[in-house]
Amino acid sequence: MQRANLDRIDRQLLDLLQQDARLTTAQLADKVGLSASPCARRVRHLEESGLIQTYRAQLDRIKLGLGVTIFVHVRLSRHTESVVADFEEKVRNMDEVVNCHTVSGPFDYLLQVVSADLPGYERWVRRLQSLPAVNNIDSSFAIRSVKEHGPLPID
Repeated sequence: MQRANLDRIDRQLLDLLQQDARLTTAQLADKVGLSASPCARRVRHLEESGLIQTYRAQLDRIKLGLGVTIFVHVRLSRHTESVVADFEEKVRNMDEVVNCHTVSGPFDYLLQVVSADLPGYERWVRRLQSLPAVNNIDSSFAIRSVKEHGPLPID
């Protein structure tokens, strides 16, 4: 993978947008020392190049009634292409799964799951257990969050 060639202003723009994507072009331009038009062109270029993939709102899980966060390790019993594709498609379609990564080590996947409560988690884990080739599940419940949604280091 080739690393993007970014100058100081591009890095500043990316950092500022990670902190607050609602900044206007005029606000961004003021913070990086450009006029609005060149700043808008730079942001559009960052979007078109795929460095900025999307803009989204960060929601408060607790206020939405999703007070339980669980990290779930999953090991599959088989690793054929079709089994893996089926598992990953089913996990992508589970609303409770907010992140899913393939990982090294004794497990195949690490999922971050949110739920309103323990009975909700139990219902979800029973759905996960029913998937073909799910061999082992290990869950760790988050006690509290120390850091979430941190910006990427743009250096």
